[in-house]
Formats: sequence, C-alpha cells, structure tokens
Amino acid sequence: MASTAETAPPPPSNLKRIVAASLIGTTIEWYDFFLYGSAAALVFNKLFFPDSDPLVGTLLSFLTYAVGFAARPLGALVFGHYGDRLGRKKLLVLSLLLMGGATFAIGLLPTHATIGSAAPVLLTVLRLVQGFALGGEWGGAVLLVSEHGDARRRGFWASWPQTGAPAGQLLATGVLSFLTAVLSDSAFGSWGWRIPFLLSGVLVIVGLWIRLSVDESPVFKRALAQAEARKATGATGAAAAEKLPLVSVLRHHWRDVLVAMGARMAENISYYVITAFILVYATTSAGVSKQTALNAVLIASAVHFAVIPLWGALSDRIGRRPVYLLGAVGIGLWMFPFFSLIDTGGFGNLILAVTVGLVLHGAMYAPQAAFFSEMFATRMRYSGASIGAQFASVAAGAPAPLIATALLSDYGSSTPIALYVIGASVLTIVAVALAKETRHRDLAEVEQPSDAAPAAAQAADARTA
Repeated sequence: MASTAETAPPPPSNLKRIVAASLIGTTIEWYDFFLYGSAAALVFNKLFFPDSDPLVGTLLSFLTYAVGFAARPLGALVFGHYGDRLGRKKLLVLSLLLMGGATFAIGLLPTHATIGSAAPVLLTVLRLVQGFALGGEWGGAVLLVSEHGDARRRGFWASWPQTGAPAGQLLATGVLSFLTAVLSDSAFGSWGWRIPFLLSGVLVIVGLWIRLSVDESPVFKRALAQAEARKATGATGAAAAEKLPLVSVLRHHWRDVLVAMGARMAENISYYVITAFILVYATTSAGVSKQTALNAVLIASAVHFAVIPLWGALSDRIGRRPVYLLGAVGIGLWMFPFFSLIDTGGFGNLILAVTVGLVLHGAMYAPQAAFFSEMFATRMRYSGASIGAQFASVAAGAPAPLIATALLSDYGSSTPIALYVIGASVLTIVAVALAKETRHRDLAEVEQPSDAAPAAAQAADARTA
C-alpha cells in the first residue's frame, strides 16, 4: 500500500550507505570463504595431507572445505534466532568478526610438516568457524537492504549484497593469481599461500568501520514494537513466538522453507562446480596451467559481478520466478558445452565456458535475496531465509566439489558431472515452478496466520511510525 512506511523510498544517501555496508561485509565474508576453496584445490592437499595420492589428497582437502558448509545451518539457526529477536545489525557485526578472525588464524596455521596430524584438525576447526559465521551473514545482509529499500526496486537493491559473492571470488582469485604469477611454486607452497589469509585482518577492520555506521532495519524496529505491544496485552502465542522464531517458521512457513531449499540446489551446486571444481578439472584433465584456470575464473567473476544487479532489476519488472527459472533451465543446458569447451584447453574457450555459466547462475542468484525475504514474516524472516538458504547448502554446495572430484576419479569423464548438475537444475525448476510470485509483497504486511493483524490496523501502525 502506498501509505505504508515500508513502501516509501528511503533517502537515496541512506539507502546507498546501507547497500555499501552490506556489500562490503558480504564481499569480505565471501573472500574469506572462497579463499579457502581455492587454496583447497591448489595447495592444501600438499600442505595438510602430504601422505596421500595427489587426487586423494585433493578429495581430503575438499572434505575439509565441505565441513564449512556443515556448520552453516547451525549458524543460520543461531544468528537467525537472535537476529529476529535483537536485530540484524548486531549479528552482522559478530559474523564479520568471527569470519575474519578464523581466516586470519588459517594464515598463521602450522602445516603437517610442522605439527603432524594436528594441522588438518586445526584447519577443520577454523573451517567450522568460517561456516558458522557465513551461515549467519547472508540472511542478515540481504534483509538489511531488503527491509530498508524501495519496494518497487527491491530486487535491484537486494541483489547488491549478492554481488559480494563474485566480488569476494574476484578478490580471492585475484590475490592468488597475482601471487602464483610472481612467486615460484616452491615459494608459494612454502609461505606465499599465507598472505591472502592474513590480508583478511585488514579487510575486517574496514568492513567493521562501515557496518557499524548503518541503522537498524525500520521494518524490524516497527515489527518489534508491535510484538512488544502484543506481549503487553497478553496476545495468545506472542511469548512463544518471541522465544522461538524457528518454531514459528516451521509452523507457518514450512512450505516456503522447502521452496527456498529446492531453489538453491541448482544455484549452489553449479556455482561450486564452475568456480572451485574447475581448478581441479582444468589442471588435471584438460592440461591447463593453474595460472590460466585462475585467470579464467577471475575474468568470469568480473562479468558475474556486473550482471547480478541487471538480473535483479529484471526481476522487479517481470517477477522473481521467471528470472530464476531462466537461470535454472539455462545452467542445465549449458553443462555439456561447458565441459566440452574446457576440454579444448584453449584460454578463450575456458573464459567463455566459465563466463556463460556464471551469467546463467546470476539469473538465479540475483533475485534470490528479494525472493526469499518476501516469503517470510518480519519477526521470523532472518530465521526463515537463513534456514532455507543454509540448510540447502549442506546437500548442495558442500559436497559439490567433492562429488565432482569423486566422479572424475571413478569415471575419468565429465559426463557424470554434467548429469549431476542437470539433476540439480530439475529440482530447482520444480521448486520454483511450485512457488508463488512475491514481487508485489509488502514486507511490513507479510504475517503468520496466528499473529496477523487486520490490514487497517497495520496501515495505521505504519502511518504512526
């Protein structure tokens, strides 16, 4: 409704500051997370699992990479619970500190040659901390923008925190590519790999300075005030909802959680096959150098960053579902050409394969922030969006490089890997096709049935606020 505070556009300067704070934070968090993935593909097999066969060592390295995903649902539960009770901003600051601290500590970690089997154990623990932090980061970052932004352009504005993923990938891959270009293999394996992890400490300081300067979501503050008023008047179920947002999510929004999980399958699996597994496939099966593979991902990530806001803007015009379905269908159709182009060994073909793949991925990833935000009520939105997104990552992104590497080891062919991604695309197409279009929803008016207030009362509350 035009009268609600939620649909009234905020001051442009304020909204841009909110977007910048979310983007900087998510960029740093994804830089830390993706840096581990790239290092797992390139050097961790030798540094932390030196007694294994090279491909087995890579499998073990990717196994520690997958552990980070296992911690993300726990992060989603904890951060979602307190984010729905205390606010988005406080939890975003905590997630940034946890992620940055763990990444910096990896840069100081002794290797297997120094402390033996304790090295991979410590590496796994720090990876768990990374996953826990990232599980809470995504939901808070996208909600902070979604709940501040102009409803008519929510898809566009909410897509900007999503660009933190390619920006983090770009930054992580760029630093690694530079270091592998200027350092010898022995120098990079000895000490050069530590530099990108230690840089995280500087990035976190910058991110905290920006993130601490923004305001809490006005939609959340209004919903909190309304919830306190319901508690004061003894409204049925109000206290329980305040204590356990998770229970309310599973009670009132379980279908939306399943839709979000299904929607993430193709998006999550394809991304990690295209950006992480490719470093293994291109160097072992296609005979491409490590530097060439990194440069291809670097160029494609820059294009990915540029197209995400465009896909987000398109979702404001034609809806979240059509754009998402375009990406899911496209990524399934692209898998066989993707591997065929890589098999040629040409740098141009490698860039084309990864770039088209990431552009199609962007069609799913861009509207995802607004799409998931619009599914859930305000006082359970952090929990709902985070649970739907992060629980799916355990079955999708976590094992994707591991499964792809195992399929390559067993079959020596890219065909089973392509079929694996195509199967994920089918699941996503079904989930999104069954979902309702959310583009026109007012975030201030998405309520669970038991706590829903009459529309007139909600409008009056909004005008008063």
